[in-house]
Amino acid sequence: LGAMVSAGYLEEAAAWRDWLLRAVAGDPADLQIMYGLAGERRLPEMELPWLGGYENSRPVRIGNAAVRQRQLDVYGEVIDALRLAKVAGLDDKPHAWNLQLSLLGFLESSWREPDEGLWEIRGARRHFVHSKVMAWVAADRAVCSLEENPELPGDADRWRAMRDAVHAEVCEKGYDPVRNTFTQSYGSKELDAATLLIVRTGFLPPDDPRVIGTVDAVRDELGSDGLVRRYSTEGVSVDGLPGDEGAFLACSFWLVDALQRIGRHDEARELFEHLLELRSDVGLLAEEYDVAAGRQLGNFPQAFSHIGLVNSAVDLAGDDPAG
Repeated sequence: LGAMVSAGYLEEAAAWRDWLLRAVAGDPADLQIMYGLAGERRLPEMELPWLGGYENSRPVRIGNAAVRQRQLDVYGEVIDALRLAKVAGLDDKPHAWNLQLSLLGFLESSWREPDEGLWEIRGARRHFVHSKVMAWVAADRAVCSLEENPELPGDADRWRAMRDAVHAEVCEKGYDPVRNTFTQSYGSKELDAATLLIVRTGFLPPDDPRVIGTVDAVRDELGSDGLVRRYSTEGVSVDGLPGDEGAFLACSFWLVDALQRIGRHDEARELFEHLLELRSDVGLLAEEYDVAAGRQLGNFPQAFSHIGLVNSAVDLAGDDPAG
């Protein structure tokens, strides 16, 4: 929605917002991390052993078992998207605010629980820093909406207290003061490229030393020829899957955004230009990039990568007097 709004595709953004409202309607506890194109909720995962898959990359699966996972970050994503739609001037939907209050009420009692996190891990649940930050986003956007529109029903002090509690816990348990970086989860040593979004969400200002330290640590430890991997896959990986993976292109665009926000404009533009060079002959990007083999890897084309491209381009254009 943000990419479409920033590019001026307001009609498409409104249609997507309306789809979202239909898909997530119901009990907040039943909010799913994904839905079918028509809003289908049942997406059972099945393996097809008679298919070899691309370059014999078994097992071939249809559906996705992650549909049953709990990812607390999606509550913040939904609330953030609906606020963005409102700020962008999209036609208001009266039930949208009631939905947000319902989601907040559930999140208020659930944000302290562990989850599977943004990357749909198949291992044990953890207290992922990104999930907690997005819980902060949910409360923060609600407070902003109530402060700007006092006529809306809701208790700003209640959500302000939740916002403060989440912020304090993340800074205490999700930050490694020795290495000056936020970690993947509470008490972990592993890093996660999703922490690059801390500055984009407004959780901390761009000149905060913890933000700058996190950007440097992620680039140093998860960097691959200038690009960024999602998280460490060395040893026993958090996702419970064997093997390594390529650089994740969406995360690499997040690094562009983070560098831009902390004032390293030349580095941000250099990385963005490098990412553009990885596109196919028709301008498309996959999910990942295999640096060693010099080719795109994984799902193709991948909307996640292209959303990152659009958002980074908009950020960089804002710093360019020529537009």
